[in-house]
Amino acid sequence: MTLKLLPLAFAALILPGIALAQDGAITVEPQVVTDWKSVYGQVEAKNTIAARARISGTITALDVTEGDEVKAGQEIGKITDQTLDYQIGAVDAQINALEAQLENANTELKRGQELQARGVSTSQNVDQLQTQVNVYEGQIAAQKAQRKVYEQQQEFGTVTAPIDGKVVTVPVTKDAVIMGGETIATIGGGGFFLRLSIPERHADTLHMGDTIMITDPDGKEIEGKLAKIYPEIEGGRVQADVEVPDLDSRFVGARLLVKLPMGERDAIVIPQDYVFNRTGLDFVRVKEADGTYLRTVVPGVKVNIDGQDMVEVLTGLNAGDTVVPNDEQ
Repeated sequence: MTLKLLPLAFAALILPGIALAQDGAITVEPQVVTDWKSVYGQVEAKNTIAARARISGTITALDVTEGDEVKAGQEIGKITDQTLDYQIGAVDAQINALEAQLENANTELKRGQELQARGVSTSQNVDQLQTQVNVYEGQIAAQKAQRKVYEQQQEFGTVTAPIDGKVVTVPVTKDAVIMGGETIATIGGGGFFLRLSIPERHADTLHMGDTIMITDPDGKEIEGKLAKIYPEIEGGRVQADVEVPDLDSRFVGARLLVKLPMGERDAIVIPQDYVFNRTGLDFVRVKEADGTYLRTVVPGVKVNIDGQDMVEVLTGLNAGDTVVPNDEQ
């Protein structure tokens, strides 16, 4: 607010750069004020990733619950598929049988080689025995590879956190049967911000870097910055993200009151305590050449300028009027 000093010595300052006359009189002039629109913003994580089951089975361990802090790679659950145990057992049995056959084939091959050395057996017979040994060895290698596949599938039963962050939801319980691809837990990480949904008619008034006022659960106003405006309009609303330092992220999805700058206009504002009420009407004291008089006014919205509580005067004051504090308060 621009205030002119009266030709009197002044004693104190109530606002940085604004001086009061000794009797507190000020001469008002129109000032540019910002119009604010109140909307609700929702606390959301920058990155929300689901920790999913990679195999089907039964959840035998679930080590997290909503609100827990986790690190990337931390084990948060275990899924067991008993059919994998049976399949590994079946593969082991086949390997044992093939190894027994391989042992017998090696014995036959050794005997054939001895007979060939004596001239009793032909090279063709020895080659056939060698081929049989190679077949068994290949079959054993294939079965061992299949066993590793089943073992790897068992390891896939371990569910880990994909990112550092907070567990937002856990839609399953221990001992539940789950299919591959289903969500075990949802992790929110990368910091938290406020997501706004704003009517599209106000989209042109928003700009990256705008200062946004947020009211926290304790009623305290804090400043944030408009960090991102999404180009897609959905349902007649524009989505925008606000970065807030030290945002309380205890409750993801919590709604906070947000004030958005919708534009600027000229207005007459005076200190809030200069306005007083009598018999249901609002008055200010106006100083004129022949004395001080009461004048009725219609106050508007309250604004805060440099930490000083001010109020807009809609009617009753004009630019150049001199107002003084109410001495009868």
